[in-house]
Amino acid sequence: MTTPPLTAEAQPILAQLPALGVGLGFRPPFRAGLFLARDRVDFLEITADHYLETSPEKERELALLADHFRLIPHGLNLSLGSAEGLDPDYLGKFAALVARLNPPWWSEHVAFTRAGGVEIGHLAPVPFSTEALDVLAANIAEATRQIDVPLIVENITYTIPLPGREMGEGAFLAELTRRTGCGLLLDVTNLYTNAVNHGFDPSEVLDQLPLDRVVQLHFAGGEWHDGELIDSHARPAPPEVWALLEEVVGRAPVKGIILERDDDLPPLGELLDEVDRARSIMKAHGRWA
Repeated sequence: MTTPPLTAEAQPILAQLPALGVGLGFRPPFRAGLFLARDRVDFLEITADHYLETSPEKERELALLADHFRLIPHGLNLSLGSAEGLDPDYLGKFAALVARLNPPWWSEHVAFTRAGGVEIGHLAPVPFSTEALDVLAANIAEATRQIDVPLIVENITYTIPLPGREMGEGAFLAELTRRTGCGLLLDVTNLYTNAVNHGFDPSEVLDQLPLDRVVQLHFAGGEWHDGELIDSHARPAPPEVWALLEEVVGRAPVKGIILERDDDLPPLGELLDEVDRARSIMKAHGRWA
């Protein structure tokens, strides 16, 4: 399948985004050590939801991080896939955070977290259908009207074949970015996890994706549970994820890579070794110097 070219509006915006390098998804347990290793962390991704209604402590934390690192806000609960539309209060708070940090881009998931006015508490996948595309496109249009900073959207994992599916994940994401002009936050661990659990070749999905729209990558390691690979972000990245990351960097104009680690956090030095390895891959492919 030949992916559609970037729209005239999106192409210069995404191409001109700065190359940030390789960094970490910020987690408070390694905050102290982080400042002693600033030369090994090019930027940080923060979970936006942790700073929308801040305590004085979180306010001081955000200010401290912003003083020392480039910060990219990453959303969890905007619920771009909700048929009922976006929560205007949440969107307004998110917009204020983006305005405060002035990042080169911000990100959210191709998912929904709210249905029928009920918060469901996790990222739920949307069906790969034209109806879901219509919903996502309308919600993204609303979000980008209020947040005048490029949005990149992230692929998530799904545990069962999605009902209502009309196309593959690669074709779905390609059409979504064509309609909206968004860039992609390609989570290579999520792509690998879905490939393992659903029996497809991740490189074939890459062939369908608009790789010229890939702005940022996520990577991490998962674990097996009852015969299923889970994207737990609790282990170092396995060789297969490293190989997929290198393939993407070799094929796409990646501007930044974030290592996500949420559980069973090792000493910070072990995470920084993974960051260094990803940086060496970026440099080897001329993506960042």
